Amino acid sequence: MIQIWHNPRCSKSRQTLDLLKREGHDPVVRLYLDDAPTAEDIRAALTALGVPAIALMRTGEAAFKEQGLSKTDPKDVLIAAMASTPKLIERPVVFSEGKAAIGRPPEAVLDIL
Repeated sequence: MIQIWHNPRCSKSRQTLDLLKREGHDPVVRLYLDDAPTAEDIRAALTALGVPAIALMRTGEAAFKEQGLSKTDPKDVLIAAMASTPKLIERPVVFSEGKAAIGRPPEAVLDIL
């Protein structure tokens, strides 16, 4: 099963979803802004991605500064911020068979399929 954490307002997210469909996949679409990932979901995503928490964050979002976050904050602080404010999560994230990839560029997700 393939799943995408998707934001339909994001061009990269739309492009990644279109790419998956063109490649013959029918991913489960999770509108992560409406169905926010839990801290546990985010931890699992980080493990599948093999990246530190900061690599999954949109540090340019106003909410990042508004919450007083920094790139050197502990992992648990960053995960809690993403769980409470899902727009801080980089998008899109695609999951397949225990692996994950951030669709920036969209073609990056092809490596895990």
